[in-house]
Amino acid sequence: MYVNENAIENMEVTLKIAADKTRLKILFSLLDEIDSLKGGREVEKCVNDISAQIGASQSLVSHQLKVLKDGDFVKTRKEGTKIYYSLSDEHVQEIIRVTYEHVMEKLL
Repeated sequence: MYVNENAIENMEVTLKIAADKTRLKILFSLLDEIDSLKGGREVEKCVNDISAQIGASQSLVSHQLKVLKDGDFVKTRKEGTKIYYSLSDEHVQEIIRVTYEHVMEKLL
């Protein structure tokens, strides 16, 4: 099987972005809301909401959201002066879910 070297390098960068405790908590915060809704409606949160939910400062959350946005894990929508964040697509949702399930199998 031929493995595209460029793809491998991009996978490495993608996995490194996700490999941070605060960023994982942020992603879970956004994923949790989607999972709890029937019909798969997209939910958005502002920095204040995420900060309160994960117990981190607004400045830390803002910084980590920028990293996640630059890595295409989250997308934004601006309304007035507020910026709302959501997961960028179903691939991000799946990465988080599958990784969590994989880890939980080993823990139980």
